[in-house]
This record gives sequence, C-alpha cells and structure tokens, in this order.
Amino acid sequence: MLSGAKPGAAATPIRSEEESAAEPVREVPVEEQRCGLIAIVGKPNVGKSTLMNALVGQKISITSRKAQTTRHRITGIHTKDDTQFVFVDTPGFQTKHSTALNKSLNKTVMGAIGDVDLILFVVEAGSFTLADAKVLSLFKPGIPTLLIANKLDAVGRRHEIAPWLQSMQERHPFAEFVPMSAKNKKDIERMYGICAKYLPQQPWFYSQNELTDRSEKFLAAETVREKLFRFTGDELPYTSTVVIDKFEEEPSKTHKRFMRVAATIVVERDGHKAMVIGQGGERLKRISTEARQELEKQFDAKVFLEVWVKVKSGWADDEARVKSFGYE
Repeated sequence: MLSGAKPGAAATPIRSEEESAAEPVREVPVEEQRCGLIAIVGKPNVGKSTLMNALVGQKISITSRKAQTTRHRITGIHTKDDTQFVFVDTPGFQTKHSTALNKSLNKTVMGAIGDVDLILFVVEAGSFTLADAKVLSLFKPGIPTLLIANKLDAVGRRHEIAPWLQSMQERHPFAEFVPMSAKNKKDIERMYGICAKYLPQQPWFYSQNELTDRSEKFLAAETVREKLFRFTGDELPYTSTVVIDKFEEEPSKTHKRFMRVAATIVVERDGHKAMVIGQGGERLKRISTEARQELEKQFDAKVFLEVWVKVKSGWADDEARVKSFGYE
C-alpha cells in the first residue's frame, strides 16, 4: 500500500459511536488536508494494541496478556482538525518460533514498516531487550521514527529515564522521544500534535468518521479470539484461531439490526478442545456470552452468536492452511 494511494475500504466501515449524535463538523478543503500512514511496531506485549485503540478513540484491535494477540495488519483511523491519522497496528515481531503462522505474522510486520510515513517504535519505558533490538534492526533509513517509551506509569523513579533515553539515541537516530502511558488521555492528545508534523499534505484516505478499514466480519472473529485468550490464559497455545462460518444480517421487527454469526474456534489437540469447552461447557459459554455482548455494543445490533470448537492438528505449521484461515 503506497503512501498517497487510498487503501481499500471495507464493505461495511466501522464508524465512531458519536457520529449520529455529533454536531456537523467543519468541512476541510482538500488543499488543506493532511494525511499519512503511521505504523505502530514493537516486540510482543509492549502495549501496541492498547495504544492503537486509545489513538483511534474506540476499540479496533484486540488486547490480552498473551503475546502475539494481534495477528493482522489492522488499520485504525482518527481525523482531527485538518489531519487524518491512519494508524497501522502490527503483530509483535516473533523470534522464538519458525512456524508458517509466525513467518506470516513477521511478513506482515515487514510489509507495514516499509510503506509508511512515520513509525512509532513502542518499547517499555526504561527497558531494551534483544527482542526490541531485533525489531529495531528491521527499520529502513529515511522513514522518521519516534521512540514511544510506553508504560511510563509503571516506572518507579522517573529521573532514571534520562540516561536510558540517551542510550537509546545511540542505538538509532530517532526523530523524537515520547515517554508516555497509553492509558493517559493527556499523553494521547499530545501524540496527535507530535505525529501530525510528519504527515504530508494530501487528501484524506477515508471519510471523516470512519474508524477502520476492517469489516464487521473480521472484527467478529477478533472479538471471539480475544475472549478465548482472556478465559484460557496461558493454558491454551497462542496458535489457536477463530474462523467465521456465517455472518448475516437479517430483517427484524423488534431490533434496529439483527446479526446471525457462527464462529469456529480452531485448536491443535483434543486436550485443547476440552480446555476451551470447560467443565459442563461452562468456559465456552462464558467466551460466547462476553463476545456476543461486546459485538452487540460494537455493531449497535442484536447478535445471535454460535461458537463451536474443532481440532485441526498442525495447522500453524501448514502454510496453505494458514492462508486459508485468513493470514497473509
């Protein structure tokens, strides 16, 4: 996706919750518009998806404590004044395994960072590991990169950050250092002003109220997968995935929208299947219930959700099957 060429929009774009109630906003002449692609990159579990959701202002990318939760290039859009920020959340770059799935995820990261106007390199404030260094080594010269020292709220002694920042400057010619917490609203507001300086003057890629170019069907799969990871924790290997078998909107006399969704959780072993289902089906019921409730909020619709569990042994090592499950 080249900077300046509009990415493909989804058939059903997700728009902001305030769109219908908001007052008319000022029309920005095309010649005054500023727009660009911003990659959010880092090792697994440094808070990339949390940062993405905060910058967009609504949940677009799923989060969990499990590493490698994000598996796709997910675009989040935020339009503020004359500037449209197109954020690209990427999977954490994986160095521990070499399965077909991980190769696909790393390819997604590589594709994103070479095709943007700005890179946000997210690390934990005060920390720099071999995994961070591996990600940093991927960056191409010529693309401005901001060092996002995230989770600043977890740092006990703030004065220790200064020498760490100095050591980071020696590792890479970062355009700016941004110590912050993705959970701090003031820090997020500050980020817009910082990022805007690096984006070119060009027409917006998307309409003013769009939040993502991903479809509702894609977000349904991601939501079920998030709940799966939340309720299984470290028990379940991260290679488990979710496939949407049915996604239909039906007419309804009692609801503004009525969605019928069928999803399959794919695991690699029979033991994993039993783990997901839980005693008496209780865990699968909790996963389904929480996913349905969140989808109803996201889609502003009544959702009927069915979730099944199937075993597909070795799928993460099978390149053809990885692609069939929607990974690039």
